[in-house]
Amino acid sequence: MKLLIVNPNISTSVTELIEAEARRSASPGTALTLRTAPFGVAYIETRAEAAIGAYATLVELAEHHAGHDAAVIAAFGDPGLAAAREMLPIPVVGLTESALMSAAQLGGRIGIVAISRRIRAWYRETVDACGMHSRLASIRCLDEPLADIGSVQRDKGEQLVALCRAAVREDGADVLIIAGAPLAGLARQVAERIPVPIVDGVSCAVRQAELLAGLAPRRASEGSYAAPPTKACQGLPPALARLVGREGHDNENEEGNS
Repeated sequence: MKLLIVNPNISTSVTELIEAEARRSASPGTALTLRTAPFGVAYIETRAEAAIGAYATLVELAEHHAGHDAAVIAAFGDPGLAAAREMLPIPVVGLTESALMSAAQLGGRIGIVAISRRIRAWYRETVDACGMHSRLASIRCLDEPLADIGSVQRDKGEQLVALCRAAVREDGADVLIIAGAPLAGLARQVAERIPVPIVDGVSCAVRQAELLAGLAPRRASEGSYAAPPTKACQGLPPALARLVGREGHDNENEEGNS
């Protein structure tokens, strides 16, 4: 099995964290391809940044999905996830949806711990889009500038643990999600210090991508996740243009499903 993992942020240090946790989580024999967004921001906090990250992610997925069995969008908030599912002939998962679905099987109320206050609105909207708003206990977050997104685990580890404990004791969380690619692997490190189950988006997404690839679901030919209709487009990278409207779209889908 071969998985394509795209970091929608431009931070290569974060991609290294994602890769380390993905390799710890993947099944023996699963091969991983890691890609970092070639443009965008260091880490996504706002809706505008998410839109930019979504476009960068779609470009990377279009250019590199061939030969892979499934893909992972490795940013909490899942920028471009629904669009990627429309256009790609392979299953695509995101960190938020994967973590939420996994957490829901471990407890009733779900707490999320994140890296910045500004990020909360986008995360809350993503939780709502996943249909999990009624299960959300709280979103707690760091409330100070980050000197280096690649070292946030080391720099803010104790504060993040304190936020986890507060989410349990004060907000009633039954299970926790450590949110965001910059925190990949932290749940594994602090699990014994937290009194409830704690999950990591990267590990959940890798496992669910493997599961979906193994199930080999049929590609939708009707409904809202059918491939985009053929139409003229302008200014798009060729690989993306082939997937979202140019001639040859149907042939590419057939090759991807063979």
